[in-house]
Amino acid sequence: MGLFKDEVTGRTVLDDGMAGLEHNVLTGAVEDLVNWSRARSTWPATFGLACCAIEMMATGAAHYDMARYGMEVFRASPRQADLMIVAGRVSQKMAPVLRTIYDQMAEPKWVISMGVCASSGGMFNNYALVQGVDQVVPVDVYAPGCPPGPETLLHAIFTLHENIQNGEILRRRDQTGRGAAIEVAQRDGQPTPVSIGRS
Repeated sequence: MGLFKDEVTGRTVLDDGMAGLEHNVLTGAVEDLVNWSRARSTWPATFGLACCAIEMMATGAAHYDMARYGMEVFRASPRQADLMIVAGRVSQKMAPVLRTIYDQMAEPKWVISMGVCASSGGMFNNYALVQGVDQVVPVDVYAPGCPPGPETLLHAIFTLHENIQNGEILRRRDQTGRGAAIEVAQRDGQPTPVSIGRS
């Protein structure tokens, strides 16, 4: 019974049930398995707002085929989705709708901001558009470009999958209360490194 005893409180599994288990080989393997399955079964919600949506649709079509990575179909209902790809500019009128859909999505949930219009307002620096979707929902990965091609979106998705699998995103959300804010480089041209974190 000493194996399952908390060194600090002195409580055991008999006192607290499964919550009394320290992070060990058994619970570590279960957590890794859960994160692995989460990373390979993300279902995106349909949220295309502008020209970036065409590139997002191309990513789901036969040539790039996101289904190979566990993203079988774009879900029409937010209650069946756990990934929101905001593709295009977000108007002030659309922002409350976007937030409502985000709130209805299943937990844990993630957000990819696709394109410069979604990430920063792009060339539309005016009162009608939200100057960055991170003002409305917590963004986990930013995909740059105008519009970013399917290669860039896939690179953002792979970056998201990697951070879901190692638990990085949920740790950051617990610490900061917002998304991970990972910026990926545009992949439509030459390969460039990924920079993680943003203040």
